[in-house]
Amino acid sequence: MTPTLLARQRTTTLLTLRAAATTAGKPTFRAAFPAAATAAAARPRPVYPAATVATTAATRRTMASFSTAGQAPHKLLMIPGPIEFDSEVLAAMATPATSHVDPGFIETFGATIELLRKVFYAPTGQPFVVAGSGTLAWDMTAANLVEPGDAVLVISTGVFGEWFGECLQVYGADVTFLRAPFGDRPSAAAIDAALRARPYKLVTVTHVDTSTGVLADVREVAGVVRSASPSTLLAVDGVCSVAAEPLRMEEWGVDVVLTASQKALGVPPGLAVLVASQRAVDVALNRKAPPAAYYASLKKLPIMKKYEARQPSYFATPAVQLVMALHRSLSQILAAPGGGDLTTRFAAHVAASDRAKGALEALGLRLVPVRREVAAHSLTAVRYPQGVRGPDLLAAVARRGVVLAGGLHPDHAAEYFRIGHMHISAVDAGHVDRAVAAVKEALE
Repeated sequence: MTPTLLARQRTTTLLTLRAAATTAGKPTFRAAFPAAATAAAARPRPVYPAATVATTAATRRTMASFSTAGQAPHKLLMIPGPIEFDSEVLAAMATPATSHVDPGFIETFGATIELLRKVFYAPTGQPFVVAGSGTLAWDMTAANLVEPGDAVLVISTGVFGEWFGECLQVYGADVTFLRAPFGDRPSAAAIDAALRARPYKLVTVTHVDTSTGVLADVREVAGVVRSASPSTLLAVDGVCSVAAEPLRMEEWGVDVVLTASQKALGVPPGLAVLVASQRAVDVALNRKAPPAAYYASLKKLPIMKKYEARQPSYFATPAVQLVMALHRSLSQILAAPGGGDLTTRFAAHVAASDRAKGALEALGLRLVPVRREVAAHSLTAVRYPQGVRGPDLLAAVARRGVVLAGGLHPDHAAEYFRIGHMHISAVDAGHVDRAVAAVKEALE
């Protein structure tokens, strides 16, 4: 039996046994919530434009390999991360104890680094996969690219832009924040003016700020930076955008893109993923002051290179099982027709976003982003109706089998809630429909 067939057989057997062990005596969603299930089944579905329907149908055919089949019954997780996970990705973690220098794992880790270049559209970029949350990737950016007193422009569209700026300040950066009103983003003209007002070593922008659901136009920002200040580095926080929103790192001239495993990459939490351009690596390796961190320094660069060369190496023990899961998920993401091009996948996220936002607006709800142009496709931030308490609505939705997230922005947290729709939930329209149906029923 080939290794591929053996792996498939192991996955099928594992999921069958797991399902038998975990579902015994537990009610199905229909049995647990008969009224909600019956109402949802009887309710007419919204009518969408033919183009959206065609895109969604094509995407389903292309990405039909994603599935939660065999998992224990659970409430549908529709927050902006962690997200629902594919069953084969979870099965990839269910391995015996494996050494981080095992030849099989070295092959998997090396292949994972190569696959990341394709997902990030960075053929000459240097990927780093490190045990930790996405926040660690902020530290890696700051510790290696910023020296005390360096000027940094932070384009902020919410809480995560603010926190990235705070992280940079910890490492001695002289940070200037360029902000927009809640639910909006700074204009290209404002960014251009800021860059021409003084020199900056680094510009940061959050592609999708999960706290507001606002989408930055990274391609436009990169063009402004190249035009106004070509020597300035550009770092993109892509935690809620990588593999969901178009982000062509090398083509657009981005120097750092960072993300975390539990969002659109479709892997349980625990991995910080960062890809650096060769220019960024050169800046980090030729700094005047030593890096202000140990674990977050680019001391891992030789380690990543050795793993990619299929050679055993060691700096800190990698999260072996999570790396295996990441390899499986990246392989699935890149398996779509098109030779690894993610255009169809991005279209799936647009279709899911349109479906969610259109249905919620049909209920009379208002979005947090001030216009659709600045609204992310990986999540929807929507305001509570007048007179509705957030905790009451979210609890009522949870009783209907769906988990949503409350607001996060400290000045507006009680005003809105958030629905995540990325990866599996962007492909399976049933996830979006269930979430919207639960909101509708909870409001009735």
